[in-house]
Amino acid sequence: MPDPTIDAGHPPEAMLAIVNPALRLALKTPLGGLLSDFMLVSFTGRKSGKRYSTPVSAHQLDGDLYVVLEAQWKYNFRDGADAQVSHRGKTRTMRGELITDRSAVAGICERVATSYGVKKAQRQMGMAFDGGRLPTIAEWEDAVGRMKIAVIKLTSKT
Repeated sequence: MPDPTIDAGHPPEAMLAIVNPALRLALKTPLGGLLSDFMLVSFTGRKSGKRYSTPVSAHQLDGDLYVVLEAQWKYNFRDGADAQVSHRGKTRTMRGELITDRSAVAGICERVATSYGVKKAQRQMGMAFDGGRLPTIAEWEDAVGRMKIAVIKLTSKT
């Protein structure tokens, strides 16, 4: 079986243990305005009731913010949930909607990756692309199913 075109490309855990606390702090301050590639999503666990604050890459399409992720915390946004989102130095309440439909997620991932170009897409999306090229929609659909990739769409609650 050939190697997958798209695979996880996350930074090492030791690096995240240092970077994530610094990002959590910085993204809540005016300094966060300089870190526009990232945002802090703070939400309450559906089952635990515990409060979480997770720094993630900020992906923008058509004026909306998106989180592309494999992590299990995505299920806290099933059926929608409010979140405090700190992005570009400002914090606001937004509504997060979990998108799991394979073709919808693949389409969003393909658009996000294309908007960045190969190198930035790999870095911002935490993924590795085989062959130094952007994946096709079919390759994204395969990765969505295999890696359990989903998207959280964050929209303003005005």
